[in-house]
Amino acid sequence: MPDYKPITWIDGHLRLLDQRRLPQEVVYLDYWEAEAVADAIRTMVVRGAPAIGIAAAYGMALAACQSASYGVSQALDALERAAKCLRQARPTAVNLSWALDRVLAKAHAAETLDAETLCTVVLEEAHRILEEERQSNLRMGEYALALVPDGARILHHCNTGPLATGGYGTALRVAIAAHQAGKHVHVYVDETRPRLQGARLTAWELQQYGVPHTVIVDGAAAYFMRTVGIDLCVVGCDRVAANGDTANKIGTYQLALAAHAHGIPFYVVGPTSSIDLSVASGDLIEIETRPPEEVTHILGQRMVPEGSVAANPAFDVTPARYITAIVTERGLVWPPFSKNLIRIMGSADVS
Repeated sequence: MPDYKPITWIDGHLRLLDQRRLPQEVVYLDYWEAEAVADAIRTMVVRGAPAIGIAAAYGMALAACQSASYGVSQALDALERAAKCLRQARPTAVNLSWALDRVLAKAHAAETLDAETLCTVVLEEAHRILEEERQSNLRMGEYALALVPDGARILHHCNTGPLATGGYGTALRVAIAAHQAGKHVHVYVDETRPRLQGARLTAWELQQYGVPHTVIVDGAAAYFMRTVGIDLCVVGCDRVAANGDTANKIGTYQLALAAHAHGIPFYVVGPTSSIDLSVASGDLIEIETRPPEEVTHILGQRMVPEGSVAANPAFDVTPARYITAIVTERGLVWPPFSKNLIRIMGSADVS
């Protein structure tokens, strides 16, 4: 079992595995202030919707504990400022706001306590969010096992393993759980341009778990569907709208279209914290735009002619009609999503 820990609270501060340095180096960075955690989220030291939420929760704990000596009122003010700063770090993943709102609600419910106790309450809530994520990852893997045939060839986009969740992974957990169950799976890993999360991170994690895999360029997905015969696609999610439309890493939409054309099941895997019933459809999801240098440069080397313009949306939205099912920690959600997502959000288990 791999021993790397993407997110750790240690000796009164937050420690993050710097995902920008993988796979060449395993480097941990320490954070003592909420503003620094926001920068770590923005610059993708930590990434992946669930992991972003967990890191933000610990950022709130840093803010609460740093202001504890000034009294409860000041600590609550510090939490509100920290939440505003953290909320602006990356807009698309709903887990970020979900975690911040959850911590704020807990803090305000405890405002009659002294400031030091308030710090403890906030830190315990962050710990709880991390542990809940770990347990939900395991349940998602268990629920999805029935979807994976023996000897399955699985196509995966971006990175959704422990690095992206702080726990055991979401979509990648499906492949790892199937491997551990002896199903002899083979994972085809989209490189995932422009930041190569698939090539750098997913391949590295699959290597840690001993899962057979092959890295392919994003544009080769349909080729392998036709020639090798992919059995299923699994992807994560940064936000799922009430109708099932799903925002995920750029390139997910075209993968869903290719899977649909080849009759391949396309599964979205993520916790219920990624489901946002307040958003009616994917058309209303804010899509983060990142710096064009991520497209024009590779490892600091310019690959695009001077003067050429680059666009860099970080996510796209896959319409619900191309999604076979959504796997959550409460069970499998099948179409019609507009009905069954509401049901799962009010249920402990819908399988």
